[in-house]
Amino acid sequence: MPENILQPEILFVSHGGGPLPLLGDPGHREMEVCLQNIAARLRKPSAILVVSAHWEERVPTITVASNPPLVYDYYGFPEAAYHIQYPAPGDPSLAQQVFETLSGAGIETARDANRGFDHGLFVPLKILFPTADIPCVQLSLKRTLNAQEHLEIGAALNELKWENLLVVGSGFSFHNMRAFFAEETEESRGLNIAFEQWLQETCASEAMSESERMQRLALWEKAPGARFCHPREEHLLPLHVCCGLANRPCTEVFMLNILNKRASMYLWQ
Repeated sequence: MPENILQPEILFVSHGGGPLPLLGDPGHREMEVCLQNIAARLRKPSAILVVSAHWEERVPTITVASNPPLVYDYYGFPEAAYHIQYPAPGDPSLAQQVFETLSGAGIETARDANRGFDHGLFVPLKILFPTADIPCVQLSLKRTLNAQEHLEIGAALNELKWENLLVVGSGFSFHNMRAFFAEETEESRGLNIAFEQWLQETCASEAMSESERMQRLALWEKAPGARFCHPREEHLLPLHVCCGLANRPCTEVFMLNILNKRASMYLWQ
């Protein structure tokens, strides 16, 4: 089997606001187009492992059901938002391998046979792979939200051997809910742009050593605009898992506007 087939493609997506990308919201049009462009670059995977910002557990936890339901983990949206369908199957075999890989690295890990797929999975994947015919497994964050721990989870996944796997970190490079609904000022825009520039340099620089890249991500709070862009870091940490797994600069950066804020997505091929 060719070695490169065993190396997963890795993608961090900024998945937007709840179900809005699937409801025709104009503030998500660039996101929709960006994901469609990314889909054209990807090989069709045999399975998808998604690390979602919308699932936190005491230890990394894995969906193991064969046919997980959807979790409509949002409120206050039009009725259509609660009838979205994405009937992708689960993959118990992949789930077991993820469990064994993380456990083998000394990371306490759990399995959940009841948890369904939340919108961190079904919103971006419905745009990327609308036919919903690719088996999916979802992996939770740790409730500690410790950056170093999530880098280590990603690094541990390096030992996962699965042919033609796609790993998706589903979060949002900007996630300040108050700022989405507040009037933009020169200061707020400057903080948004400064953090995005730092994030792009951190993920893409070929001049940066991997130890320096990991150190910057572990100490991400020191970046310009960090806590303005992420008052709480759950939407950033799926990127840490991706970077820990990749252990190299990303091959492509996608800069875009979502809900009038600068955001980014990152691809490793």
